[in-house]
Amino acid sequence: MKKLSVFTISACVAVLCLTIMVSGCSSKAFNVNDVASDPAAFKGAITLTGIMGGVSVQDKTIFGIMDIKELQCKTQNCNKVFIPIRSQSKMPVLGDEVRATGSFVKLSDGYLFEATEVKVVRNHKIGG
Repeated sequence: MKKLSVFTISACVAVLCLTIMVSGCSSKAFNVNDVASDPAAFKGAITLTGIMGGVSVQDKTIFGIMDIKELQCKTQNCNKVFIPIRSQSKMPVLGDEVRATGSFVKLSDGYLFEATEVKVVRNHKIGG
């Protein structure tokens, strides 16, 4: 009976460890509004999803994404929050919905998302 208990406990521990490892590799993507208020809380590699809304004038490798919910706002007084993303891959175009994988980097004036991968999901025809 004692050997069965040890085996059962060992099996439970193994299943628990496997569950933790698999859940740690989750591919859940965060929306812009999920991370905008506190980017420092997101350590390590994550995936962000949002709509490409513009390119930096100072650095053409940086573009900004807004939350997909912002597409529903049709008035002038929308408070759109943009997350700046730096990527060495092909630049998405205005209105592209992207999934960017990478991590936040602290700069002197805020945070930048340094992307290791950017995938275009689809384009939402925005702008003129």
